[in-house]
Amino acid sequence: MQKNSLSRISLSLLSAGLLALLSACGTSLNKAPVEDRTPVKSGKPTAGAAAVVPAPATSDVKPLPGIENAGKPGYYTVKPGDNLIRIGMENGQSWRDLVKWNGLDNPNVIEVGQVLRVVQPGVDAASVSIRPVSSAKVETRPLDAKTPATAAASAPASNPASATAPAKIEEDDISWAWPASGSVITSFDEARNNKGLDINGKAGDAVLAAADGRVMYAGSGLRGYGQMIIIKHNAGYLSAYAHNQALLVKDDQVVRKGQKIAEMGSSDADQVKLHFEIRRQGKLLDPARVLPSR
Repeated sequence: MQKNSLSRISLSLLSAGLLALLSACGTSLNKAPVEDRTPVKSGKPTAGAAAVVPAPATSDVKPLPGIENAGKPGYYTVKPGDNLIRIGMENGQSWRDLVKWNGLDNPNVIEVGQVLRVVQPGVDAASVSIRPVSSAKVETRPLDAKTPATAAASAPASNPASATAPAKIEEDDISWAWPASGSVITSFDEARNNKGLDINGKAGDAVLAAADGRVMYAGSGLRGYGQMIIIKHNAGYLSAYAHNQALLVKDDQVVRKGQKIAEMGSSDADQVKLHFEIRRQGKLLDPARVLPSR
């Protein structure tokens, strides 16, 4: 009898222990949170590095960098999908300058809502006026005529408009040339989101610098443009050459008008073509208005 009672007690204790074990297993399905602390290497901004950093889910959220400058001239508020290459191109600046002016540690890490300086420190952004762009001038002169420089020297020395505009853009100083020999297959139409000229050709055809300048960017870090080159020509003008199959120049390289800078291709495009843009103070222009007639 005593032996049977001991057996029943042992069986009860075993059952209770088993139930406790099963209960403990049933409450451990949620995994511990894992935080990815893999460092991001600094370098060129990349197409895959979306400029979206989620806001921390804490009660003491820090204000976004530069938020006190939101809406001021010379500043830009980061939008979803932005990266420094696109921001630089749309504001006529090098992404390297944006990194320097804004003290960024990593060009691939910017936050939506962050406000970036897009005008050089010390320059009054309000004084950078956008004047209408005149069409390219076609000048017919005899072979022994004096150079345009001499004619320019005879112009009146005083110009009240230029005297009050410290960031004046000398559009007449740029001598433009066609960047490829093919024909235009799509004209500029900002309403239809065609931001420049599409010029046809064969894979490997020469892509030429449209004017003297310095390479501001050479790479494939901007979605929709493929392998591209951006050249800055002066304080206000830049040109862009997209969808190349090979790039023949590097960042910060000085180039001359007519120099071969790339080979035509179809990177990030549906056919072989050169997409060519001109921007003035970051604003799109119809290249046909400044390129010489042909």
